[in-house]
Amino acid sequence: MNPSATPSCAGALAGIKVLDLSRILGGPLCGQILGDHGADVLKVEPPQGDDTRAWGPPFRDGVASYYLGLNRNKRIQFLDLSAAEGQQRVRELMAQADVVVENFKVGTMEKWGVGYEQMRHEFPHLVWCRVTGFGADGPLGSLPGYDAAIQAMAGLMSINGEADGDPLRVGLPVVDMVTGLNAVIGVLLALHERARSGLGQLVDAALYDSGLSLLHPHAANWFMSGKIPQRTGNAHPNIYPYDVIRTGGAPIFLAVGNDRQFRLLCGHIGQQALADDERFATAGQRSVHRAVLKPLLEQAFAAYDGVPLADALMAIGVPAAPVLDVEQALQHPHTLHRDMVVRMEGYQGLGAPVKLGRTPASYRFAPLSEGQDFLPMPEDGRTRE
Repeated sequence: MNPSATPSCAGALAGIKVLDLSRILGGPLCGQILGDHGADVLKVEPPQGDDTRAWGPPFRDGVASYYLGLNRNKRIQFLDLSAAEGQQRVRELMAQADVVVENFKVGTMEKWGVGYEQMRHEFPHLVWCRVTGFGADGPLGSLPGYDAAIQAMAGLMSINGEADGDPLRVGLPVVDMVTGLNAVIGVLLALHERARSGLGQLVDAALYDSGLSLLHPHAANWFMSGKIPQRTGNAHPNIYPYDVIRTGGAPIFLAVGNDRQFRLLCGHIGQQALADDERFATAGQRSVHRAVLKPLLEQAFAAYDGVPLADALMAIGVPAAPVLDVEQALQHPHTLHRDMVVRMEGYQGLGAPVKLGRTPASYRFAPLSEGQDFLPMPEDGRTRE
């Protein structure tokens, strides 16, 4: 572990108390990020536990890796919020908390008497982060939302996949994850404003909105041209060569964004004539004539092995990368250098991607740590649990 990422680090959010009532992905990811940066996070799960405990294999001691990847830096307890005792206990925790994160179906917490509208007058300081599928109202309001369904509805699948193939789901829960990130942003904005007003507010983070927000540049293209964006496989719809290119060894991804980079590329592979060809001399022309350019590049790249070629191109300022699998990516020396793998006793996970110079992220509680109450503030002179 990075020496700076130790339990003694206060973190940027030290002193902020978060009550995480969420399950599955978007809400728990939000809570984990807040916890990584120093917030004291208490997670309340139903008696049977978060559903993702069963989302495997792989499992360790009956708990799926999926759950472990989203629930560090929290301490957990089990409450039945449908019962009076659980409702009373969660009210007690809300009274102490700064932030509540929940992703129940709209109306569920209200039915239990502990919803936002019921609690905001009693606890006006609370920043209440609600993660939903579609928001609380409107044509689709209150309906449950799921990552893959939102990918389909928000247009993401329509522009993902090979040009001559079927619409394709992005191979990770990108909508859920971006919703979690947007929830974090909303919480931080609300906490910042609370410092001015003394009042909390509702943070409304909907999967549907987050899915639509990912449509750049396809939405921008449609707004300007009126043409429905199509699938382009690995290729960028506006820029070329911005695509996976075959070589004599492993394929590489080229991300050539301007004319200077294209000239450097052509010079390196001994194909200066391509840079001088009017069909490829400018970014716009390369994009128009991509079907001609790609086989010419692959013909030239056949003399090279992919990994050293990508390294050499990067060294001269041409964005390029080998196409690695997950194991190769997680074991890459730069991954380790950037502290993007966290190791604690019985746990490995991805590190915090936001690096703060003075108050870095820290990793204090492995998943499944137990806790009933928020931790006392250090200045109280009491000992932390």
